[in-house]
Amino acid sequence: MSTASRTAPAVLAAALLLAACGTQSVSPGGGAGGGAGGGPVRAEALCPSDFSRYGSPPSSEPSVRPSGTPTALPLPSAGGTAEDGVKITALYAWGPESGCAGVAYSADFKLTNQQTETATYTLTFGFLSASGGAVDNVERTVEAVGPGRTVKGTVVMGEPVGNAPEVTGIEVIKTRSVPEAEAPSTSGTCPKSGMHLYADQGDAAMGLRVVGLHLVNCGTRPLQLNGYPKLTIQDEDHHTVDGIRILQGTDQISTGLGGDSRPQPFVLRPGEAALAELAWRNTTQAGEPVNAPYVRVWATPAADPVMVAPELDLGTTGKLGVGPWRKDETHRDPASTTARP
Repeated sequence: MSTASRTAPAVLAAALLLAACGTQSVSPGGGAGGGAGGGPVRAEALCPSDFSRYGSPPSSEPSVRPSGTPTALPLPSAGGTAEDGVKITALYAWGPESGCAGVAYSADFKLTNQQTETATYTLTFGFLSASGGAVDNVERTVEAVGPGRTVKGTVVMGEPVGNAPEVTGIEVIKTRSVPEAEAPSTSGTCPKSGMHLYADQGDAAMGLRVVGLHLVNCGTRPLQLNGYPKLTIQDEDHHTVDGIRILQGTDQISTGLGGDSRPQPFVLRPGEAALAELAWRNTTQAGEPVNAPYVRVWATPAADPVMVAPELDLGTTGKLGVGPWRKDETHRDPASTTARP
């Protein structure tokens, strides 16, 4: 990622391309001001849900805002309190009276990095109805926040779909952070390691969880692989979780997941990709369930670590299976084709 590509793009759930309600300077990547020649790039007028075309407003600059007048909604009594360093400061409804074609919602927030190193954050916000039920959840990525720094941002939800109720509140559902030096990347600028490494969204059924670790050789040299990724597990406070058995292979978790075979040596050429599976069950019996959001991954013994957040809910099983690296034949180099699975 400039770091913009280190995490999946911010999710603007149900975002609609609404009619113009103001004019705002944005860069091609969604930042305020700063075109290739140093001057602002003038875009067409924006409503909140139009951010889906330009990316989220930059976290370290004043929030990109349309020039129309929204309706300010009252925050719940807890809305102004900080949750893991995140404080919601305002909630707005944007409707026809503010020049938009439909109804959209936005909220302003402040994020303070309470850690001792620069971190990239993934924040999940819940837009709520009057009954307190969820109307939609929206994810927002805030990149490269220095230790002790406070940055401002805006999170946007488009018009509710179907018969969804009106939004009357918002809450911070989840805050996740990874050290900037260990942030995962899917594409964009190739890290100095020459490898993009990231986790997919995974799959869950009947208590079985499977998440893929993806490794892409974005460098200029072939990469020799033969073995398993090395892992350590961390809790919400980034403390190492002890007492979990990390199993080589996924067959002790469930058969037929693709991670049952023994490691085979192979060469990952530039543009090629490899895949390894994480598998676990969230069975809960006697004991204290283990929930650990973070996994620190070393693709090879000599590689720098990358931190992903597969949200491990291990129950009381005490086991996590990891499959060996194997070539991902479904991957297509975007330099040679536009089709990607």
